[in-house]
Amino acid sequence: MMKVAMIGCGGIGEYHLSHLTTFGDIAQLAGFCDLILERAEKFAQETGGGAMAYTDFRVMLTEVKPDAVFVCVPPYCHGEIEEELINRNIDFFVEKPLTLDMELAKSIEKRVAEKGLVTAVGFQCRYDMLAEHIKEFARQNPIPFVDCTRFGSIPEVFWWKDKKLSGGQLVEQTIHQLDYIRYVLGEPETVFSMAARGFVEAADYDTDDLSATVVRFENGALATIGTGCYAESGDAFDSKTVFSAKDKRGEMKLLDTFEIFGGQQQEENEIGNLVVKGDGGLSSASKNGLVYQNEGDPGFLCDRTFLEAVLSRDQSKIRSTYSDALKTLAFGLACNKSMETGLPVHVQDLLK
Repeated sequence: MMKVAMIGCGGIGEYHLSHLTTFGDIAQLAGFCDLILERAEKFAQETGGGAMAYTDFRVMLTEVKPDAVFVCVPPYCHGEIEEELINRNIDFFVEKPLTLDMELAKSIEKRVAEKGLVTAVGFQCRYDMLAEHIKEFARQNPIPFVDCTRFGSIPEVFWWKDKKLSGGQLVEQTIHQLDYIRYVLGEPETVFSMAARGFVEAADYDTDDLSATVVRFENGALATIGTGCYAESGDAFDSKTVFSAKDKRGEMKLLDTFEIFGGQQQEENEIGNLVVKGDGGLSSASKNGLVYQNEGDPGFLCDRTFLEAVLSRDQSKIRSTYSDALKTLAFGLACNKSMETGLPVHVQDLLK
């Protein structure tokens, strides 16, 4: 039985807590830390007793002596926490984005490797029921072009509206799509991004209303990525990622569906409007093709996989380690750099 602690008891912490409270067979929730004591106390109470609440993460680490820590803080708060965990040889799970400072992230990655720590990052979308279907689609059908869109409104936290604190929508939210595209297609080579403002009216607002990015991948494929926080209705734009092959396309709605259009022969074992797949999963047959439906919360598997890796010291089942997530961070920060300079940016230059 391992001891688990959490630093940061806001909304994303609540998300992970909902998973961690179901892992009583392998984990004891021992400590919670937040600058607002009441938040940490609320989390401790939700565990059913036994966990302690703190406002100083160093004091918590000293008194609780956890085996693993979930770091659930805003983008601008990373650095000292990870360094302290590394100094104490504590395995950790960190929420995305890793930080807004590429040099800091590279330093943390190097020290994690030197210490042989188990790490994972909150790219839980990689653990959904669609990921392997989409990767198989890409393996069978070379993808020359990807079109990705994500549009929404402004989250209700003060730091999100300041790009210096959040990194902007592309780095703080749409990084999930950047990561998923990397997971399916491989590494980005060059990005060129443009941003626009003037469409959002909000108090204390200092970030981009929307951005558009063109990407060239190392395999020669191209992508366009559009994201914006100006939308006031779901009717404003259909947010999805389209993987285009020569004779078919696959359309993914994150954590929802993956639909294949064209080039798809119907299986003989149709049951009504359902098709029983060879892997035991179900997909519905339509006049356009096949629709794979995601079910459940992939965050459960993401969090459980990390804790099991801490116990076994085997990271092979973790789909996004700190080292891998660093490449996704470079992808996002390269886009921001291009917005700032008005020039194309080579992603690998940020990783050197």
